[in-house]
Amino acid sequence: MRMIFIGPPGAGKGTQAARLVDHFKIPHISTGDMFRAAVQAGTPMGVEADRYMKAGRLVPDEVVIGMVRERLAAPDTAPGFMLDGFPRTRPQAEALAEALAADGRALDAVLLLEVPDALIVERIVGRRTDPETGAIYHLTFSPPPAAVAARLIHRKDDTEEAVRARLDAYHNQTAPVVPFYEGVGLLRRVNGVGDPDGVTAAIRAALA
Repeated sequence: MRMIFIGPPGAGKGTQAARLVDHFKIPHISTGDMFRAAVQAGTPMGVEADRYMKAGRLVPDEVVIGMVRERLAAPDTAPGFMLDGFPRTRPQAEALAEALAADGRALDAVLLLEVPDALIVERIVGRRTDPETGAIYHLTFSPPPAAVAARLIHRKDDTEEAVRARLDAYHNQTAPVVPFYEGVGLLRRVNGVGDPDGVTAAIRAALA
């Protein structure tokens, strides 16, 4: 299975991605992890990307595409892969299709996990973290025990203002990519509202 997984922050994408890679036995490749690994390994594209990042500049598409190609050439991607956080623009999506075609491969599906913005805000803003154990609670969906409630913290990136900014960025980045994949018949839309097991079942049905 060669796929791209798209979903807003707080949609449960991390939970579902872990289940998918376990089911399909494929690597989960996120943009951030890919960048860090390439820079740390000192690959040609990693060195090039590091040069831009150290200068405080955006890494050009051709370098990002080169890093993706380096990662997808690794042996562990032979049975497939799940890309997460890439592509972010239509030109990147087009370049990825060309790169895969040059390697004799193609995507099987692009999975879009859909959750309304209002629910995303509710999910994230209500989260609280226990600094001593690392446990995460939710004021509505998974209330903390009274014994730990007083020490819980509300992360700065879990405020409503921060969440809405992240959602705006997500919609701006993803908007051009979704219709592109829909146009080539690869997009699979899945309702991300509901219990995790139900969402997993819907995802598997969409990918069947």
